[in-house]
Formats: sequence, C-alpha cells, structure tokens
Amino acid sequence: MKMLSSLKPLLAGVALLLVVAPAAAQQQAADRPVEEDEPIRVGEGVTTAIPIAIPYMPTPRPADTAAGNTQNLGRQVAEIVATDLRNSGLFTPIGPPGLPAVSFPQVTAPDFGAFSPTGANNLVQGFVQANPDGTLTVGCYLYDVTLRSELTRQGYVVQPPEWRRAAHRCADTIYSRLTGEGGYFDTRIVYVSETGPARRRIKRLAIMDYDGANHRFLTNGQWTVLTPRFAPNQQTITFMTYQDERPRVMVYELDSGRTRPLVQQPHMTFAPRYSPDSRYIIFSMAVNGNTDIYRIPVSGGSPQRLTNSPGVDTGGSYSPDGSRIVFESDRSGSQQLYVMNADGSDQRRISFGGGGYATPVWSPRGDLIAFTRTGSFQIGVMSPGGSGERILTRGGFAEGPTWAPNGRAVMFTRGASSGQLWYVDVASGTTRRVPTPLGGSDPAWSPLRD
Repeated sequence: MKMLSSLKPLLAGVALLLVVAPAAAQQQAADRPVEEDEPIRVGEGVTTAIPIAIPYMPTPRPADTAAGNTQNLGRQVAEIVATDLRNSGLFTPIGPPGLPAVSFPQVTAPDFGAFSPTGANNLVQGFVQANPDGTLTVGCYLYDVTLRSELTRQGYVVQPPEWRRAAHRCADTIYSRLTGEGGYFDTRIVYVSETGPARRRIKRLAIMDYDGANHRFLTNGQWTVLTPRFAPNQQTITFMTYQDERPRVMVYELDSGRTRPLVQQPHMTFAPRYSPDSRYIIFSMAVNGNTDIYRIPVSGGSPQRLTNSPGVDTGGSYSPDGSRIVFESDRSGSQQLYVMNADGSDQRRISFGGGGYATPVWSPRGDLIAFTRTGSFQIGVMSPGGSGERILTRGGFAEGPTWAPNGRAVMFTRGASSGQLWYVDVASGTTRRVPTPLGGSDPAWSPLRD
C-alpha cells in the first residue's frame, strides 16, 4: 500500500505451555453456551463513546474494477470504517444507512448543517476512485461538526485486492486523531484453526485480517500446530508442532512458505516468542528432565540457556525494550509469574494471588502484563512489578492472551467444544467475538502492517 501525505516432567512442561491444558478447559466448557461479555469498566481512561457520523463514500465516476464497482466499494469502505470504530468500544457510529447522501464535491466541502441534527461530534467522509493504472485511491477525511473544521485527511493508493486495508487504515487514522493512541485495525491474526472430534482434532495454522476477513490456511493439518507467534518485522512466524510424537519449534517464512526447525538438537522444544527486534526467539527446551528457557537467533545457532531451576520454566515474553522477560514457572509448587533480565539474571516472582498464573504477555506499551488465571480461566492484567492485578473477562474459560499493537486491546481464546477467538478493550471493557470459519485457538496479533 502506498500512502499519500523427563517424560512426565517433560509432558507436564508441554501441558503448562498450552495454557494449562486448554483441551481440558474446553471440554469443561463444552456444555456451556458462549455468550458475549457484559461491558466491564476497568482502570482509568474510561470515556463515553464518541458519536461519529459516517455516511456512504461517493465516487467521482462509477467504474468497474477487479474488486467491484467503485460505487459499491464506497459503501463497503464506509461500513468497514464504522464497524472498526464501533468494535473499539470508544465510538458510536451513526450511519452509514440513514444519513444524507454525499456528492463527490462535498467530500472536501461538507454540508455540516445536514449532519448537525444527528448529534455527531465528528464526521467521516471519503471517496473511492479508479485510476488509469488499475489502482484505487481511497480518500479519508475527518471533520469536527461543531467547529465546522477539518481535523485530518489521508489518501491511500492500493491494488484492488487491498481495498479493505485502505478502509482499516482510514479507521486507524480517525482512531489515532481522536484518541491520541495508535490504531490496530490494519493488522493480521495468526491462529490455530481447529476442526474434528476432540480425540482426532485437526489443527492447522491460519492467518486473517484482525476482523476475520482474507482468511487462508498456512499448513495442511498433517501435523498438529500450537502457539503461533508473529515476528515484529512480520517476515516469519514461529510455532510449535508435533512431529514424530514430540513437540518441536518451527519457523515459517511468510514470503516463501518454507518451514524449518528452529533447533537442531533432538530435544523437546516449545513456547516460542520473538525478541522485539525480531533477531532472537526465546523458547523452552527439555534437557535431562529439566525444562528451561533458552534464547537462539532466528536464523539458528547454539541455544543460550537463560534459566536453571528445578521445575518447568516456560512461556517467556520480552518487554518492549527487550531488557526484561516475563515467564511462568512452577518452581514454587504452583504456576506463577516471574520477571528476569534478558540475560537470565535477577529472577523474581511477581504473582501472589490465589490460584495459578500462565501465558504471560508483555504489553507493547510496557505498562502491563496480560496473563491467564488458571483456576477460573480468566484473562487478567497486572503491572510488571505485580501490582494492580485486575480481571478483564467474565464467565471463565478464557485463556492465551495476545496484545493489539497499541496495547489497548487483548485477544484470547474462549473455551468451548470448538474454541472461539474474542478480544476485549482494556479500558472500556468492550468484548467482541472474532469470526473464524472453524474453531479457533492460540491467536497472535501482528504489529501494524507497513
């Protein structure tokens, strides 16, 4: 897009990695309906949803393209922008249906009087235009209705198959201008697609846009896959697979589709995650009956051991600046969270609440760590020092959090017989389900796309 302007201890370790045996949690949930959570007011920064008018976007002249007629695309772009903003929980979109039609000249010269009666604070207008070279231009404008002034504008030149990205980029622009935060709509999700009976489950690696569109499978289901993770540079994905009845960390190259093992040693490896600079992967490896966290370059090499304690150390996640790592360990007798320096020094426990803690993930902002409470299977957050613990989800059977790139929302798996993907806005508490063609688990949110 071009923008203008031991076996038992070993198996115990693997189970610990997999969000404390998620299959068991899902089986417990099989007879319970999955319902949308009530909004939960958590922490600071809770605001009243902003009313914002989003009429259908015109075209200077209707034209047929590889993505469809530009007139229809203008309607669809407006609908996606409205849906993105509504799903954040911070906006109440008005329209597109029911709003006055906007002509192409009015995109840059709005009829504010036509939108004042709607009660909207802001107005989003735009257009879709077919270009002679076969590309599309999608314009995006944000106005203050009361002050009758332009707040921001942006244009995107895209190939027809990428028109949805332009819509998400428009929503990100509006979100950022009105909240002062980075957006998260032009992102992708890699996750485990699940189908079939529990004892013969087929688990494939799949990728899609954050809202479930543009879905495709990356693996064919020959091997069970788990815990996929996006590289920050979005060039590779690391995940765990079962081959020859043992877990093994793999690296998938997005451009070529090639897959290779991360470690050549014949040990069980699992729980991979990238460093912020995409140069290293930390992972767990079981050697001589002990499971510890190691670091290795993405390109391969000799693993560097970072932990050395009795029990299972796993689930590592870097801080945004790469200086520290949060991980889970049962060295105290139960699953708890620990933080250490990136070289493995200064290991200290940070979780002290009742029950167990698993699958920690450091927020991109650096201010929070998301985790799974294993007794109730809920998603929570706490500060990197362990203070301020709070639960974000209701109803249980939620596990495996992953952060949006702006640190505002957390996606997770909601347990059921087939599993579902949901996300919750950390401040507003708004919770939404992400559509997938089959069951889904183990989501990982990508950074914003280039």
